[in-house]
Amino acid sequence: MKTTLLRTIACAALALPCAHALAVSHVFLVQNSGWMEPFFSDPASKYKPLVTELVMAVAQPGDPMVLASFNQSLPGAPSPKALLALKFEPASARAKVSAALAALDVARKPGVSTLADTDLNEAVGTAITTALDGKPGLVWLFTNNRNSPNNDQETARRNGEFYALIHRGSAITRALAFPLQMPVQGTHYRANGLMIYVFAVGEQGARELKALQASGVIAKVITEPAARLKPLDQDTVRLVPRKVSDAPGVAFSMAQGGMLRADVQSSARTPAAKIEWNLENTMYPYTISSASISARSKLGGEERPIALAGTSVRALAPGQSAPLSSVMQLPVRQLPGNWSLDAVRSAGSAYVMPGQIELQLSGQRLELSQAFRQRMAALFPGDPLPDIFTPPAQVKSSTALLPLEVRVHYGVGPLVALIGAALALLGGAGAAALAFARPRKTFVTVEDELRTMHARAGTTQPIFDKAGNKVAQLKTTIFGHQLIDLREGAQVRLGR
Repeated sequence: MKTTLLRTIACAALALPCAHALAVSHVFLVQNSGWMEPFFSDPASKYKPLVTELVMAVAQPGDPMVLASFNQSLPGAPSPKALLALKFEPASARAKVSAALAALDVARKPGVSTLADTDLNEAVGTAITTALDGKPGLVWLFTNNRNSPNNDQETARRNGEFYALIHRGSAITRALAFPLQMPVQGTHYRANGLMIYVFAVGEQGARELKALQASGVIAKVITEPAARLKPLDQDTVRLVPRKVSDAPGVAFSMAQGGMLRADVQSSARTPAAKIEWNLENTMYPYTISSASISARSKLGGEERPIALAGTSVRALAPGQSAPLSSVMQLPVRQLPGNWSLDAVRSAGSAYVMPGQIELQLSGQRLELSQAFRQRMAALFPGDPLPDIFTPPAQVKSSTALLPLEVRVHYGVGPLVALIGAALALLGGAGAAALAFARPRKTFVTVEDELRTMHARAGTTQPIFDKAGNKVAQLKTTIFGHQLIDLREGAQVRLGR
């Protein structure tokens, strides 16, 4: 069992109980095996400054992080080996990272002068299981892509393990590679390029990596485009509308964040649109050699097929676009009527119905673009193209999702009418209340004596004769007056 592990050193550095692994957001693995000698010995090498700048760009305040060197583990020489473990604070992190890297040199095998070999699979696997403890996070790998400086028979096996870890393992959910030009001349070797990988662990790690890309912080340090390794079955293409026709009362536009917005007038009861798209390959560095395409919309609880003018795509290089025509219908039955509660609530603004367009590529065949092959050959001359860039055979289909938002615009007419009706009702109710509360005058004749009485609606008053005997009661409602409980023989009547 290894005596020096990332977990042990990280726990000690942060004064945490070593029974529990350090849950880190970032693990930075810096290769220092034999083939990396020119990156360390060339006075003009930008290797260490690059690592420092990337750490400073991607780590956020409070993020736990581990900086470690790696080569190939041997008895007495464990790998990876933690150089630094801390919670990232911008004010102090740069000096600490720079100092840790300044002390790092090329590794040699224990007891001999032979330069150390490399095991990429071991480095990444240890980072996931030990430093991250299987929890979400990002693993950054700085390497020259060579798994064995002696090119021994183990190289193929190690490459195979590395490929399986990235493409077939469930721990890594998203993976990118950045091939960079970095010419260096060392005492023993020379090199033209460097590769930076980033592996997202868990779904949260994938979201963090996508957010980092979207924020542009990576691009501030690495200006080269990211080569996608995984996933190759999601968001492989992008739909960008360029023209909409045959859609009276319907207008399409692209909202911030890549959402397609359809603004529909309430009078458009059969909204359908012919949309001309640009279908763009977003799967750098892969060319979509061939694929069949289909599309559907999901909106208002309904799924509807989208009619496409073409059902296949051929030789679509990364970053390139192909025209695509379609006819899309909106779910008329799901749109609220002008007098519905939703319409009244949305009067003067818009009723919003969220959904999405789903584009399916089936029978998908991918191949590395020639431009990327040429770039890799220039950066790593004489080296075979890493197997990790070979698309997995099981990736035969992919799905691209385009968020869709339908906004139905209603006029204020129904709302004004309802407000008028409500005011009329309120007025009637107010008049009735006043009538109910106001005392009413009436005349009552008792034994030929005319009396004037005042009574409010809803009240009952006793009536007495001249001798003081109760002979009847006067009941008053909003509709008038009425004599009740009339005593037999009593001379009492309403009016004069």
